[in-house]
Amino acid sequence: MAINVNTVYTTVLNILNKEQRGYLTPYEFNSLATQVQLEVFEKFFEDYNQYLRGPKTDEEYASRLEHIRDEFQVFEEYKPASAHSSPNVYTLPTNPAVHRLGTVFYTGVKHAPMIELVTQRDYKRQTMSPLTAPSSTFPIALYEQNKVTVYPPKEIYTGALANSDVHFSYIRKPNDVVWAYGVDQTTGAYVWDGSPGFSLSPIIGGASVNFEIDESQQTEVIIGILKYAGVVIRDPQVIGIANQIEQQEEVNSKR
Repeated sequence: MAINVNTVYTTVLNILNKEQRGYLTPYEFNSLATQVQLEVFEKFFEDYNQYLRGPKTDEEYASRLEHIRDEFQVFEEYKPASAHSSPNVYTLPTNPAVHRLGTVFYTGVKHAPMIELVTQRDYKRQTMSPLTAPSSTFPIALYEQNKVTVYPPKEIYTGALANSDVHFSYIRKPNDVVWAYGVDQTTGAYVWDGSPGFSLSPIIGGASVNFEIDESQQTEVIIGILKYAGVVIRDPQVIGIANQIEQQEEVNSKR
Protein backbone atom coordinates (compact mmCIF):
# COMPACT_ATOMS: atom_id res chain seq x y z
CA MET A 1 0.00 0.00 0.00
CA ALA A 2 1.22 3.49 -0.88
CA ILE A 3 2.06 6.13 1.72
CA ASN A 4 -0.69 8.60 2.54
CA VAL A 5 0.49 12.17 1.94
CA ASN A 6 -1.54 13.61 4.82
CA THR A 7 -0.10 11.11 7.29
CA VAL A 8 3.43 12.20 6.42
CA TYR A 9 2.54 15.90 6.32
CA THR A 10 0.91 15.90 9.76
CA THR A 11 3.69 13.77 11.26
CA VAL A 12 6.39 16.13 9.99
CA LEU A 13 4.53 19.20 11.28
CA ASN A 14 3.85 17.54 14.64
CA ILE A 15 7.55 16.78 15.12
CA LEU A 16 8.53 20.34 14.18
CA ASN A 17 5.86 21.82 16.46
CA LYS A 18 6.74 19.51 19.35
CA GLU A 19 10.36 20.58 19.17
CA GLN A 20 9.36 24.20 18.47
CA ARG A 21 11.58 24.20 15.41
CA GLY A 22 9.72 26.35 12.93
CA TYR A 23 7.14 25.68 10.24
CA LEU A 24 7.09 24.10 6.81
CA THR A 25 4.65 25.53 4.26
CA PRO A 26 2.60 23.13 2.08
CA TYR A 27 4.60 24.30 -0.95
CA GLU A 28 7.89 23.53 0.81
CA PHE A 29 6.56 20.19 2.01
CA ASN A 30 5.44 19.18 -1.49
CA SER A 31 8.85 20.02 -2.95
CA LEU A 32 10.74 18.13 -0.23
CA ALA A 33 8.37 15.16 -0.29
CA THR A 34 8.76 14.81 -4.06
CA GLN A 35 12.55 14.98 -3.77
CA VAL A 36 12.72 12.42 -0.97
CA GLN A 37 10.40 10.02 -2.78
CA LEU A 38 12.64 10.25 -5.86
CA GLU A 39 15.73 9.51 -3.75
CA VAL A 40 14.09 6.45 -2.16
CA PHE A 41 12.94 5.34 -5.61
CA GLU A 42 16.45 5.63 -7.06
CA LYS A 43 17.84 3.72 -4.10
CA PHE A 44 15.74 0.72 -5.20
CA PHE A 45 17.92 0.44 -8.29
CA GLU A 46 21.15 0.94 -6.34
CA ASP A 47 20.13 -1.89 -4.00
CA TYR A 48 19.03 -4.03 -6.93
CA ASN A 49 22.34 -3.61 -8.76
CA GLN A 50 24.28 -4.24 -5.55
CA TYR A 51 22.45 -7.51 -4.94
CA LEU A 52 23.04 -8.60 -8.53
CA ARG A 53 26.77 -8.13 -7.99
CA GLY A 54 26.76 -9.96 -4.65
CA PRO A 55 26.78 -13.70 -3.82
CA LYS A 56 23.75 -15.58 -5.08
CA THR A 57 23.84 -18.56 -2.78
CA ASP A 58 21.19 -18.27 -0.09
CA GLU A 59 17.42 -17.87 0.26
CA GLU A 60 17.84 -14.40 1.76
CA TYR A 61 19.39 -13.21 -1.49
CA ALA A 62 16.47 -14.45 -3.60
CA SER A 63 13.91 -13.08 -1.13
CA ARG A 64 15.55 -9.64 -0.96
CA LEU A 65 15.90 -9.45 -4.74
CA GLU A 66 12.23 -10.30 -5.20
CA HIS A 67 11.28 -7.68 -2.61
CA ILE A 68 13.24 -4.96 -4.44
CA ARG A 69 11.61 -5.94 -7.73
CA ASP A 70 8.20 -5.65 -6.08
CA GLU A 71 9.12 -2.14 -4.91
CA PHE A 72 9.49 -0.77 -8.44
CA GLN A 73 6.94 -3.02 -10.16
CA VAL A 74 4.26 -0.35 -9.69
CA PHE A 75 6.33 1.94 -11.91
CA GLU A 76 6.55 -0.47 -14.86
CA GLU A 77 4.75 0.68 -18.01
CA TYR A 78 4.07 -0.86 -21.43
CA LYS A 79 2.94 1.71 -23.98
CA PRO A 80 2.81 2.27 -27.74
CA ALA A 81 5.45 4.58 -29.16
CA SER A 82 4.52 8.04 -30.40
CA ALA A 83 5.93 9.00 -33.80
CA HIS A 84 8.22 12.03 -33.87
CA SER A 85 9.88 13.80 -36.80
CA SER A 86 10.32 10.75 -39.01
CA PRO A 87 8.74 7.29 -39.26
CA ASN A 88 11.52 5.53 -37.36
CA VAL A 89 11.95 8.11 -34.55
CA TYR A 90 9.71 7.77 -31.50
CA THR A 91 9.20 10.03 -28.50
CA LEU A 92 9.05 8.66 -24.97
CA PRO A 93 6.50 9.93 -22.42
CA THR A 94 7.47 13.00 -20.39
CA ASN A 95 4.74 13.13 -17.74
CA PRO A 96 5.73 11.22 -15.78
CA ALA A 97 9.14 10.92 -17.33
CA VAL A 98 10.94 7.70 -18.19
CA HIS A 99 13.51 6.71 -15.58
CA ARG A 100 14.88 3.61 -17.27
CA LEU A 101 14.05 2.21 -20.69
CA GLY A 102 13.49 -1.54 -20.70
CA THR A 103 12.74 -2.99 -24.13
CA VAL A 104 11.61 -1.79 -27.56
CA PHE A 105 9.53 -4.28 -29.54
CA TYR A 106 7.12 -4.74 -32.44
CA THR A 107 3.51 -5.71 -31.75
CA GLY A 108 0.67 -7.02 -33.87
CA VAL A 109 2.86 -9.47 -35.77
CA LYS A 110 3.65 -13.09 -35.00
CA HIS A 111 7.33 -13.97 -34.76
CA ALA A 112 8.43 -10.33 -35.02
CA PRO A 113 12.20 -9.87 -34.65
CA MET A 114 13.55 -8.62 -31.33
CA ILE A 115 14.78 -5.02 -31.39
CA GLU A 116 18.17 -4.74 -29.71
CA LEU A 117 18.71 -1.60 -27.64
CA VAL A 118 22.23 -0.27 -28.29
CA THR A 119 24.49 2.59 -27.23
CA GLN A 120 25.78 5.27 -29.60
CA ARG A 121 29.15 3.53 -29.61
CA ASP A 122 27.60 0.16 -30.52
CA TYR A 123 25.48 1.80 -33.20
CA LYS A 124 28.51 3.34 -34.89
CA ARG A 125 30.40 0.08 -34.72
CA GLN A 126 27.54 -1.99 -36.16
CA THR A 127 26.80 0.40 -39.03
CA MET A 128 30.43 0.49 -40.17
CA SER A 129 30.14 -2.90 -41.84
CA PRO A 130 27.38 -4.35 -44.04
CA LEU A 131 27.87 -7.63 -42.19
CA THR A 132 26.75 -6.15 -38.87
CA ALA A 133 24.42 -3.37 -40.11
CA PRO A 134 20.86 -3.47 -38.75
CA SER A 135 18.32 -5.23 -40.94
CA SER A 136 14.68 -6.24 -40.93
CA THR A 137 15.82 -9.51 -39.35
CA PHE A 138 18.09 -7.89 -36.75
CA PRO A 139 16.78 -4.37 -36.03
CA ILE A 140 18.33 -2.12 -33.40
CA ALA A 141 17.17 0.92 -31.42
CA LEU A 142 19.21 3.91 -30.25
CA TYR A 143 17.98 5.76 -27.14
CA GLU A 144 19.03 9.43 -26.85
CA GLN A 145 17.43 12.59 -25.42
CA ASN A 146 14.09 10.96 -24.69
CA LYS A 147 13.80 9.67 -28.25
CA VAL A 148 14.23 6.17 -29.65
CA THR A 149 15.37 5.69 -33.24
CA VAL A 150 14.73 2.25 -34.73
CA TYR A 151 16.98 1.00 -37.52
CA PRO A 152 16.27 0.16 -40.25
CA PRO A 153 13.16 2.31 -40.92
CA LYS A 154 9.95 0.38 -41.47
CA GLU A 155 9.79 1.60 -45.08
CA ILE A 156 12.08 -1.23 -46.10
CA TYR A 157 9.86 -3.87 -44.52
CA THR A 158 7.35 -5.95 -46.43
CA GLY A 159 4.30 -7.91 -45.40
CA ALA A 160 2.71 -7.68 -41.96
CA LEU A 161 5.82 -6.21 -40.32
CA ALA A 162 5.46 -3.06 -42.43
CA ASN A 163 2.20 -2.30 -40.59
CA SER A 164 3.35 -3.33 -37.12
CA ASP A 165 3.48 -0.98 -34.14
CA VAL A 166 6.43 -0.18 -31.91
CA HIS A 167 5.94 -0.42 -28.14
CA PHE A 168 8.13 0.40 -25.15
CA SER A 169 8.52 -1.16 -21.75
CA TYR A 170 10.07 1.15 -19.20
CA ILE A 171 10.25 2.24 -15.58
CA ARG A 172 8.66 5.64 -15.11
CA LYS A 173 9.56 8.16 -12.46
CA PRO A 174 7.14 8.62 -9.53
CA ASN A 175 4.48 11.30 -9.81
CA ASP A 176 5.10 14.47 -7.81
CA VAL A 177 3.74 14.34 -4.27
CA VAL A 178 1.04 16.94 -3.55
CA TRP A 179 -0.61 17.92 -0.27
CA ALA A 180 -3.45 20.04 -1.67
CA TYR A 181 -5.59 22.22 0.57
CA GLY A 182 -8.16 24.94 0.96
CA VAL A 183 -8.02 27.89 3.35
CA ASP A 184 -10.62 28.20 6.11
CA GLN A 185 -11.75 31.83 5.79
CA THR A 186 -12.68 32.00 9.49
CA THR A 187 -9.49 30.62 11.04
CA GLY A 188 -7.04 31.00 8.18
CA ALA A 189 -6.04 27.35 8.67
CA TYR A 190 -4.95 25.11 5.83
CA VAL A 191 -7.40 22.21 5.40
CA TRP A 192 -6.37 19.08 3.51
CA ASP A 193 -8.60 18.39 0.50
CA GLY A 194 -9.05 14.79 1.66
CA SER A 195 -10.58 15.79 4.99
CA PRO A 196 -14.10 14.48 5.72
CA GLY A 197 -16.71 16.91 4.42
CA PHE A 198 -14.13 19.07 2.67
CA SER A 199 -15.88 21.77 0.58
CA LEU A 200 -13.48 24.71 0.50
CA SER A 201 -12.66 26.46 -2.75
CA PRO A 202 -10.31 27.06 -4.42
CA ILE A 203 -8.19 23.98 -3.83
CA ILE A 204 -4.58 25.09 -3.80
CA GLY A 205 -2.32 22.53 -5.44
CA GLY A 206 -4.96 21.05 -7.76
CA ALA A 207 -5.63 17.76 -5.96
CA SER A 208 -3.65 15.72 -3.46
CA VAL A 209 -1.35 13.01 -4.79
CA ASN A 210 -0.11 10.32 -2.41
CA PHE A 211 3.40 8.91 -2.41
CA GLU A 212 3.69 5.96 -4.78
CA ILE A 213 6.36 4.07 -2.87
CA ASP A 214 5.29 1.42 -0.37
CA GLU A 215 4.24 2.33 3.17
CA SER A 216 7.15 0.26 4.49
CA GLN A 217 9.28 3.26 3.46
CA GLN A 218 7.20 5.76 5.44
CA THR A 219 9.65 6.31 8.31
CA GLU A 220 12.53 6.73 5.86
CA VAL A 221 10.48 9.34 3.98
CA ILE A 222 9.65 11.28 7.16
CA ILE A 223 13.31 11.27 8.23
CA GLY A 224 14.40 12.46 4.79
CA ILE A 225 11.89 15.33 4.78
CA LEU A 226 12.94 16.40 8.28
CA LYS A 227 16.60 16.51 7.22
CA TYR A 228 15.76 18.76 4.29
CA ALA A 229 13.41 20.81 6.48
CA GLY A 230 16.35 21.62 8.77
CA VAL A 231 18.07 23.22 5.77
CA VAL A 232 14.94 25.05 4.58
CA ILE A 233 14.14 26.61 7.96
CA ARG A 234 17.86 27.01 8.73
CA ASP A 235 17.82 25.00 11.93
CA PRO A 236 20.54 22.33 12.13
CA GLN A 237 18.91 20.87 15.24
CA VAL A 238 16.06 19.60 13.08
CA ILE A 239 18.62 17.53 11.19
CA GLY A 240 19.83 16.24 14.55
CA ILE A 241 16.28 15.21 15.47
CA ALA A 242 15.94 13.35 12.17
CA ASN A 243 19.25 11.57 12.82
CA GLN A 244 18.05 10.50 16.28
CA ILE A 245 14.86 9.03 14.80
CA GLU A 246 16.93 7.26 12.16
CA GLN A 247 19.28 5.77 14.77
CA GLN A 248 16.34 4.57 16.85
CA GLU A 249 14.82 2.91 13.79
CA GLU A 250 18.09 1.08 13.16
CA VAL A 251 18.13 -0.15 16.77
CA ASN A 252 14.50 -1.30 16.53
CA SER A 253 15.16 -3.15 13.25
CA LYS A 254 17.95 -5.19 14.87
CA ARG A 255 15.81 -6.41 17.74
